[in-house]
Amino acid sequence: MSPVLVFWLALCLSGTWAVDRGNFKTCDQSAFCKRQRALKPGESPYRALLETLELTNTRLTLQLINDNNKVRLLLELYRLQGNITRVKINELKPLKPRYEVPDVLIREPPTEPLSLLSQDENGVVLSLGAESQRVIVSARPFRLDIMEGSDVVMSLNSRGLLTFEHLRMRKDTKTRLTQQTRLRYYTLKCTFFFSSSVVFQMFLLLFSLFACQTAKEEEEKVEDGMWEETFKSHSDSKPNGPSAVSLDFSLPGVEHVYGIPEHADNLRLKTTDNGDPYRLYNLDVFQYELYNPMALYGAVPVMLAHNTQRTTGIFWLNAAETWVDISSNTAGKTVFGKMLDYVQGSSETPQTDVRWISESGIIDVFIMLGPTPKDVFSQYASLTGTQSFPPLSSLGYHQCRWNYNDQEDVQAVDAGFDEHDIPYDFIWLDIEHTDGKRYFTWDPHKFATPKEMLQGLMDKRRKMVAIVDPHIKVDSNYKIHNEIRSRGFYVKNKDGGDYEGWCWPGSAGYPDFTREDMRAWWASMFAYDQYEGSMENLYTWNDMNEPSVFNGPEVTMHKDAMHGAWEHRDVHNLYGLYVQMATADGQLQRSGGTERPFVLTRAFFAGSQRYGAVWTGDNAAEWDHLKISIPMCLSLGLVGISFCGADVGGFFKSPSAELLVRWYQTGAYQPFFRAHAHLDTPRREPWLFGPENTALIREVVRQRYTLLPYWYQQFYQAHRTGQPVMRPLWVEYPQDPATFAVDDEFLIGRDLLVHPVTEEGARGVTAYLPGKDGVWFDVHTFQKHNGAQNLYIPVTMSSIPVFQRGGSIIPRKLRVRRSSSCMEDDPYTLYVALNLQRTAEGELYIDDGHTFNYEKKEFIHRRLSFANNILSSVNLAPDAQFTTRSWIERIIILGASKPSKVTVKTTDGQENPVEFDFDASMSVLTLRKPGVNAGADWTVTLQ
Repeated sequence: MSPVLVFWLALCLSGTWAVDRGNFKTCDQSAFCKRQRALKPGESPYRALLETLELTNTRLTLQLINDNNKVRLLLELYRLQGNITRVKINELKPLKPRYEVPDVLIREPPTEPLSLLSQDENGVVLSLGAESQRVIVSARPFRLDIMEGSDVVMSLNSRGLLTFEHLRMRKDTKTRLTQQTRLRYYTLKCTFFFSSSVVFQMFLLLFSLFACQTAKEEEEKVEDGMWEETFKSHSDSKPNGPSAVSLDFSLPGVEHVYGIPEHADNLRLKTTDNGDPYRLYNLDVFQYELYNPMALYGAVPVMLAHNTQRTTGIFWLNAAETWVDISSNTAGKTVFGKMLDYVQGSSETPQTDVRWISESGIIDVFIMLGPTPKDVFSQYASLTGTQSFPPLSSLGYHQCRWNYNDQEDVQAVDAGFDEHDIPYDFIWLDIEHTDGKRYFTWDPHKFATPKEMLQGLMDKRRKMVAIVDPHIKVDSNYKIHNEIRSRGFYVKNKDGGDYEGWCWPGSAGYPDFTREDMRAWWASMFAYDQYEGSMENLYTWNDMNEPSVFNGPEVTMHKDAMHGAWEHRDVHNLYGLYVQMATADGQLQRSGGTERPFVLTRAFFAGSQRYGAVWTGDNAAEWDHLKISIPMCLSLGLVGISFCGADVGGFFKSPSAELLVRWYQTGAYQPFFRAHAHLDTPRREPWLFGPENTALIREVVRQRYTLLPYWYQQFYQAHRTGQPVMRPLWVEYPQDPATFAVDDEFLIGRDLLVHPVTEEGARGVTAYLPGKDGVWFDVHTFQKHNGAQNLYIPVTMSSIPVFQRGGSIIPRKLRVRRSSSCMEDDPYTLYVALNLQRTAEGELYIDDGHTFNYEKKEFIHRRLSFANNILSSVNLAPDAQFTTRSWIERIIILGASKPSKVTVKTTDGQENPVEFDFDASMSVLTLRKPGVNAGADWTVTLQ
């Protein structure tokens, strides 16, 4: 084994758990970021050449010129359907094509007509359809303003920070040497006349100073990394030279911006004036630090801006390394300072300024104009697609560690869940299950009969996930490697050979997933006759797909590696998306296109939501890591990736019993619910921390399973609409500033509010319950609380504060079994929480839970509503066909009055009495066994 890999493994398995920040660049160490950030706001050198303007039915084109170097750019402006404006800027005549990101947009976005309202020598005004929405393009300097009436919604290049480093020929070494020789010759020649010409002496002095300054400038440019860059021991040859692009956006009236994951930071993005910008560059960061803008495993270049009047979004479609600077004119002001400004009549409008800087590619930006949060989600979904609709079982509990030792170990853990009456759906295998880190294989001794193991799980209606990483062991006896090499599918190094780096197997090659034919071949490897030992209940985990290269710069691939005609620097942030895409396609193809895939990925980009789930990577068993899981998943949900979770218990280190229980209580209310642990940590199955803690964990896992109908319904809505499943409070209460920075609590859909306990030794938490005229019900005690208040809640170790919104109806299944599939035909209990108007609404969605037959209208979708003392179920999809054995077993109405009698009426006209109990102290009415099918029309009347 290589000394490099031995060192890496020793580091990973040692007791020192901390990121080595020296392995990762700061902005000052990233040449293009340092170069661009050195430019300060001022008058832009770019000018719009209005005489070049062309306006068609679908777009405006206009040339821009840099008055400093006379390089021309081409601006394209599109008005897209759904209140989106697209701005593209490229070189007018590039030396060679510049990279434009493919495969992220689900289609070429449909356009709507632009119309010219006015034009003069200073600029043009265009209509965006609505009478009050306009785009103003100013000529000198170039600037673009989007207006709503008299208000500026957003400005581009208002601070003059547009930069477009044009591709150019590098001056060769021979030319530079010739110039230096000539300089020495003329210096010597002029020295001959030194004594006879004082004038020439002065000329010589000035000429020498100029020559030295010129040489110094050329030397500085090389030092700045324009044509070559070194980080630690790694050299980046940069054959195309400087190619960075940058553009600034100003957001008047905005103080809160969100998004651009992945960062281990608060939900509300901070200003970056006094530190590094936020970095977007997929990296394998060994136990990341919290509350800083360092890059992590994934990158989604989408930012949302919000105030009480409007929500907007910026989607910067660029896959190269990107830095995002944020500044604000209200940053650092205290609440008292803002109040003082108000009292003194300060007229300064709050404003946030954002600057995007990418190393290569073009400027291709989509401006999503809202105006509501849900509008922005829909707009972004129209561009990159919605969250894939996962199999119902994947919303259950997942048990994982690096690594379960062998088949007997898997069988013992599986039996342990039954013995302790804890449900679960998936057990996971990490890299040690393979034959020497050769993916698509099984260790011949420890996992000699994988189908027997999988069949044992299938008999209990459970499933397995096995890891398949994208680094391939270089081994002439390994079929996968031989096929990739023979087909020429590996990424190439700058010299044209197969790129090799070090990862878990030792020397490894990296398949070029940017190639469609490579992805098709990879997908074919998941066929049952190719992936030996696999069965239909085996799913996949893609790890290390940033890609991780242990001996590479910043633990990743060299930027001058080649993907066909493109450098890795151009495509880096796409690599993980392509790996997950090909894997999901493989799962889809193996079933003949009928079964929904489940694929977990660590690296991701815009559009990754279409292919499965993500998790927050290698966290630690620390309280702060538990806390940060909430804003990290909230940020991902805002940019389309709803299927998010964190390693329950923390991947590194060993949690205390208290931390482990609190993490289970938090994870059970996050979309992806998986416990995972490092190879070097003690075992931590849920029953290993004593009977009391086992009971606490059992209870919260069972809570998760009772709510699976609601979780599944939320994912169906996310799949249809792009709305996040786990969402910040401000999404549903956009005019309540008290919600704008809240990131220690969250909503699941509209109707459940969760405030996990994330402080060690906590005896109480304070939750903000939004909604001025609303009410919330504690789901455990049924106690009613008014909205628009900070509520102190005493807690014990069994507590997790969860509230149901008054005015909602939530379906549950209270008969918890060993797995979600075992609960398929079980009955429902409806929880009806009345608002102050004594009404409530909800939905019930049912399908087979695992196929794409819902696309063929094979599902049940019901509207549940309560008004005027009548609860009814109405078909929302009369053209859909599906049947269920499930029935309504119980109805619990919160905030109710006691009726004299209750009846249920079905479509056949029969009306039957319903038994009920009423708790006057809590105003809770329980209806027992109304006996109606969950897919039928019915009404329940309270008299």
